[in-house]
Amino acid sequence: MRVLITGGAGFLGSHLSDAFIARGDEVFVLDTGSIAKVRHLLDQPRFHYIHDTVFNLELLDGLAAKVDLIYHLAAVVGVEYYVADPYETLNVNVNGTQNVLKAAYKYNRKVVFSSTSEVYGRNPKVPWREDDDRVLGATTIDRWCYSTSKAVGEHFCFAYFKLGLPVTVLRYFNVYGPRLDRVDVGRLFTIFMGQLLRGADLTVIGDGSQTRCFTFISDAVAATVAAGLKSAANGHAVNVGVDVETSVLEFARLMLELYGSATSKVRFVAQEEIYGNSYEDIPRRVPDNTKMRKLLGVEPEIPLQQGTAIAIEWFRREASA
Repeated sequence: MRVLITGGAGFLGSHLSDAFIARGDEVFVLDTGSIAKVRHLLDQPRFHYIHDTVFNLELLDGLAAKVDLIYHLAAVVGVEYYVADPYETLNVNVNGTQNVLKAAYKYNRKVVFSSTSEVYGRNPKVPWREDDDRVLGATTIDRWCYSTSKAVGEHFCFAYFKLGLPVTVLRYFNVYGPRLDRVDVGRLFTIFMGQLLRGADLTVIGDGSQTRCFTFISDAVAATVAAGLKSAANGHAVNVGVDVETSVLEFARLMLELYGSATSKVRFVAQEEIYGNSYEDIPRRVPDNTKMRKLLGVEPEIPLQQGTAIAIEWFRREASA
């Protein structure tokens, strides 16, 4: 099988590329970023890296014509990016997604769309089921442009599904592991990891009582592969994540314990100090993962302590290399 992964040189995309190469498939990655996370695959004859964007319509058309399955992961991701540049977030995540869907529709190629738990906004009713309401803040708050852009992408996916295109939407919940974003930016894990490597305090926003459900990369990849291969998932949105809540403060303390820092400690900060006034935090993010388990046949296997230890060790080796 031939697989196209837009954004395939990123965190999730690089691990997804590994999975399909291991299956014996041929992988085409379309990405504008660094090759660092897929460098180990460049000598593979069944791996092809194309440094370009989903706005190159002629190239995208040619790739869609030759593959059997498309994963659309290319997006602007990360709080610091969508707060700083909401225009680019909306442009890439909405218009780029339309480009991919149009090319896929032309050749009737199944699309698996990478969405996010952010689409639920701040709905206080948890755990979140895939058909639950979205509860968002004001459009004057840049923080909500990412959630909105991904939701619009989902709407386009389901619109194309009604036109006959096989599409599956995956909503990821706090995926972490080796090759996550560079330290000090991006997700909670890499922010804490950067601070640990520098011997700095771990900055916890507010009182740290907000909760997240941390999903190890191998579990997320298993669900992602299954979503592409199982026709029963067509037309569905599926939460991808564990349903075990961990507070941000508990996670910070776990990382301190596993890293064994002699100098770092937890430091509480106001969110305005980190993100200014264009950000609103979400108190609880918990998936109902019934569809992941039953529709995709994937049970999360890696507990938080084990996954965090693996990730910390990987980043520690990278820092000392």
